[in-house]
Amino acid sequence: MSTTTTQLRALSITYRKADVALRELVALSDEGARNAMVRLKDVVDPADLLILSTCNRTEVYYTSDQPQSRAILQAIAFQNNITDLELLLASAEEINDQREAVRRLFQVALGLDSQVVGDLQIINQVKQAYQRTADLQMAGPFLHRLLHTIFFASKRVVQETSFRDGAASTSYAAVELAEELTQSLIQPRVLIVGLGEIGVDVVRNLADKKRFSDIRVCNRTDSKAEELALEIGLMPVPFANLWAEVQSADVIISSVSGSFPLFGHDDLAKLEVISHKFFIDLSMPRSVASTAEQVPGILVYNIDQLQQRTDATLEARLAAVPQVEEIIDQALGDFDDWSREMIVSPTINRLKQALEQIRQEELARHVKQVSDHEAELIEKVTKSMMQKVIKLHVVPLKAACKRGDADELIGVLNDLFNLEHQEA
Repeated sequence: MSTTTTQLRALSITYRKADVALRELVALSDEGARNAMVRLKDVVDPADLLILSTCNRTEVYYTSDQPQSRAILQAIAFQNNITDLELLLASAEEINDQREAVRRLFQVALGLDSQVVGDLQIINQVKQAYQRTADLQMAGPFLHRLLHTIFFASKRVVQETSFRDGAASTSYAAVELAEELTQSLIQPRVLIVGLGEIGVDVVRNLADKKRFSDIRVCNRTDSKAEELALEIGLMPVPFANLWAEVQSADVIISSVSGSFPLFGHDDLAKLEVISHKFFIDLSMPRSVASTAEQVPGILVYNIDQLQQRTDATLEARLAAVPQVEEIIDQALGDFDDWSREMIVSPTINRLKQALEQIRQEELARHVKQVSDHEAELIEKVTKSMMQKVIKLHVVPLKAACKRGDADELIGVLNDLFNLEHQEA
């Protein structure tokens, strides 16, 4: 396709080319994305605009007759106070072919392009991005149709494949394990200790689970725990009060680093454990003593056990990839048919208006000469005739769309009915 054609385009900075520091630099909050979208509306006025920003990617999908990569990155840089625009340009990937951009959004939304294949969170993040676009009235018929087609394909993936089954990341496997361990508890209390990348990921995944309403976070640097707790709406715990919180917690998920276990055998032995206390140790080296399970009531699950769960899940998800690709291909085919029909939609509307104008002019000449009953019959008959005449032209026009050769028929109709002078 020519780059001068109005079409969907994409600009992305993802984990494939950008490290964590750069992804953090360009990441946009909901408010930041809204501000950037409003700025782009004023600068380049795209017909459709969607900004998706997660820990692994910041991507912009937009319809325009020209690539707008520099303007988009300038808007992000302005929003996040970034001075080195060339750094962003060097790390960004452009897609200026509509079909490629559409397929890319499918792959992202369904989890094929995630660091963790089959990511369970990404489809909800796409839905939130779409809601933001709709709120700002920056989605036209094309983007509305595309997103709803993607959501329907996502539903098929869940119903027809094993692509989203199980936990394929260590952090999410820890959350699933915590759910299993606390099935018999009415309101389990969970304590997360250590807020590095994995710890934060665990916290966010836990916060999405309605089952866990009592989640507490603790970190050696108290301010980090306070900041995260404030953002998500959880309870921060001062590191000085760690053992008091361990005493009252049902599940402790630890991802702290250190030369020696933070949860040593002697300290664990001092705890009053009525039933069971579960430790999920995500640290390497381990943060829970190797002899911890010698303490009555203490049960420990380490990262190797979680990895076994994630390996099995990942294997099943990879096996389901061909099914997911087939669902995407089918959805793309339907969307392509609709997109082609959109091209001829203005011509069909002009044809309807031209025929309606002829009908109205003829009715105006003769309706005064007949009774009200006869006028109603004439109205009904002429409308029916007009619909059949339109259908005679529309059916072959839509068939030509699917073949990709509608231009000639559009030209003939324009000449026959002088449609260029009709407003679409």
